[in-house]
Amino acid sequence: MASMEVNRASKSGRQRAAAACAEPIDRLSLLLGRFRLHARLFHSGPLCGRIRYDSQPGRAFLHVLRRGTLTVRHDRRCAVAPVLALREPSVLLYAQPLTHEFVHPGAEGSDFTCAVLDFDGAPHNPIVASLPPLVCVPLARVDGLQPALDLLFAETDRVRCGSAVLADRLFEVVVIQLLRWVLDHPAEAGISGGLFAGLADARLARAIVAMHAEPARDWSIGALAAVAAMSRSAFAAHFRQATGLTPARYLGDWRLSLAASLLREGRPLKQIAEAVGFAGPASLSRAFRQRQGVGPRQWVSAAVSPR
Repeated sequence: MASMEVNRASKSGRQRAAAACAEPIDRLSLLLGRFRLHARLFHSGPLCGRIRYDSQPGRAFLHVLRRGTLTVRHDRRCAVAPVLALREPSVLLYAQPLTHEFVHPGAEGSDFTCAVLDFDGAPHNPIVASLPPLVCVPLARVDGLQPALDLLFAETDRVRCGSAVLADRLFEVVVIQLLRWVLDHPAEAGISGGLFAGLADARLARAIVAMHAEPARDWSIGALAAVAAMSRSAFAAHFRQATGLTPARYLGDWRLSLAASLLREGRPLKQIAEAVGFAGPASLSRAFRQRQGVGPRQWVSAAVSPR
C-alpha cells in the first residue's frame, strides 16, 4: 500500500511538472534587459548600383528590402552563401561583422530601409554569439512583423517631429520580432547550437531562463532537471546535444557574460562577484582570466577604449 502511495505521488509530481512545462514563458526579456540593443537608422529609400558594407568589430546591420529585387554578395571564404538572390520583400540581419555587397538592378534600384545595430557588449553579447552571421527571411514569414514595419515606413517616408528617434526604436522592435521568429524556427534560421538552440527547446528553455533569472543560485543538475521536468541523465545529455555545452559550462559562461556587462557599467568587483555567483573577487578574477586571457580590470580598460 505504501509503495502504491509513493508511486501515485511520484506520478502526480511528474504530471504537475509536465503541466508547468506546457505553460508559455518569456525567453527573451531577461536577455534583452541585461544586454541591450540600440538601433540607428542610416538609410531609407532607393539604392542603385553596388553598395558595400564593410565589417567592423561590434557593428551589426539590419536591412529591410521593401520593394524590388536584389543580389547580395559575400566573400567566398565566409560561412554564408557567396551569392543570394532576393525576389521578394525580405529582412536581413547581420548580427556579426560580415562584409556584404548589394548589387541593385539597373537604374530603378531597390527600395531599402537600413539601420546600424549596437548589441551591448558585442562580440561578448550572448545573443550575438549564438546567432549565425546572417539571418535572411521574407517579411511575410515573420508573424506580427508587418504592423511594426508599417509604423517604421510611415516614420521614414516623411520627416515629422521625433521621426529619427521613433524610427530607431521601431527598428529595435523589428529586431525583437525577428528574434522571436528565430526561436520558433531555429533550423530555418541556421541555428545549430548555443543559446538559441537551447531556448528553442521547450524543456531546456525553462532551465536556461531559470539560470538567467538567478545566476547566483547554486544550481545543481538535479535542480535544473526538475525545472525542465526531466530526469538528471536525460536533461544533461539533451542539454549538451542541443547547445554543445554542459549545463555547468553554460551557467559559467552566463555568469561571466553578466560580469563583463556589469564591469562595463563600472560596478565594483566584489559586488559583481556576489551578484553573479562567485565566492569572491579572487574567484571571479581567476575565471575571467581563464576565459578572456586578461584580468577584469585590464579587460574593461580595453573594452571601454574608443574604437
